[in-house]
Amino acid sequence: MSRKAFLALSALGVASLASAAAQAHVTLETREARSGTSYKAVLRVSHGCTGSPTTKVSAQIPEGVIAVKPMPKPGWQIETVRGPYGQSYPYFHGQQLSEGVKEIVWSGGKLADDHYDEFVFSAYLARDLKPGPVYIPVTQQCEKGEWRWVDIPANGQDSHALKSPAPALIILAQQSEPGGGHGAATTGEAKTYKAGSLTVEGPWARATPGGAKVAGGYLTITNTGQEPDRLIGGTVPFARRFEVHEMAMEGGIMRMRPLANGLEIKPGETVELKPGAHHLMFLDLTSGLKVGQSVKGTLQFEKAGKVDVEFKVSPIGSGAPKPAGHSHHH
Repeated sequence: MSRKAFLALSALGVASLASAAAQAHVTLETREARSGTSYKAVLRVSHGCTGSPTTKVSAQIPEGVIAVKPMPKPGWQIETVRGPYGQSYPYFHGQQLSEGVKEIVWSGGKLADDHYDEFVFSAYLARDLKPGPVYIPVTQQCEKGEWRWVDIPANGQDSHALKSPAPALIILAQQSEPGGGHGAATTGEAKTYKAGSLTVEGPWARATPGGAKVAGGYLTITNTGQEPDRLIGGTVPFARRFEVHEMAMEGGIMRMRPLANGLEIKPGETVELKPGAHHLMFLDLTSGLKVGQSVKGTLQFEKAGKVDVEFKVSPIGSGAPKPAGHSHHH
């Protein structure tokens, strides 16, 4: 083998090892969830400590992740550390929770370096949690050595630059029901669409009265990537024009105006388009919107490109369709 070929193969080997290391972090199986819902956290451990088997795994529970219960794991003992929350959180059936599990420790087992396993707990994501990432620092102890997956990115920092990143859970915005609450009429379950690092949830619109020439569209967009993107426009078959608008106070008056450069969705950010805030405007309608319809449309993003969606049509004055997967937690 020539020296040039040998160096090339060596470089490839180093790159492969670096890539493997980058994928070897403790991660969450489900990396997105909505506040105000139950959540099953599955921590995936895919390696030991430089060949040494894992014997202990501990997870720190972030603020706002409440009612935590670890799943029993054959061959492992489980300990929990309880403490007060930073505030009292509303829970089911009128309960208020002010303390709970702050740390879970699995110990006494032995996970070989060349084996993979999962460490699981259930929780409730408090409605107070704001959209964006929350982090679950994990310490992985082995017979020889340990890994501390506890690094959290600073504002604007790329998480891929961290040597030992903590597992991250992206909190999605709650599906709102403007004006109301539980009594608002809805039509079916909200749908989710993905395009690259963007997740589009629950597109919906309100029915229009006879002769109307404009209509509004609403949805939620989450950016789980490392680069910003922009919603710059789109098309619908029932309107000649499609614009992205904002509502803003000017001189004490609430004014609506189109966003000439579109709506930015920053990395780790969730943006909710809703009545009275950012929203879509369908102008010069060629046909009205009727309750119960599912009308097709296309969103245009600056980087993610075109995304085909369906807008559920709710009654005039009502809120969004309920999100899919809504369930109680006990």
